[in-house]
Amino acid sequence: MGSTPITVHRPSPSGGRRVTAHRHGHDEILGVAYSDRDLAVFLDRAGVPDPETAIDDPAWVEWRGGLAHQWDAA
Repeated sequence: MGSTPITVHRPSPSGGRRVTAHRHGHDEILGVAYSDRDLAVFLDRAGVPDPETAIDDPAWVEWRGGLAHQWDAA
């Protein structure tokens, strides 16, 4: 993982995107998000300040394998 602490991975074939946080030298799965709201909840639980704004902040969130805010199956 790069320098971004939260990664939103590519959409799965069944929909949703795995979300991971890089902490303590390893990646921790936060869950599978199906919407921006789900992602904001994961960010809040991970201690990210102002999670609804952080979703679009590349210093906090890296979107991989698809467009940002794309939740449907790949």
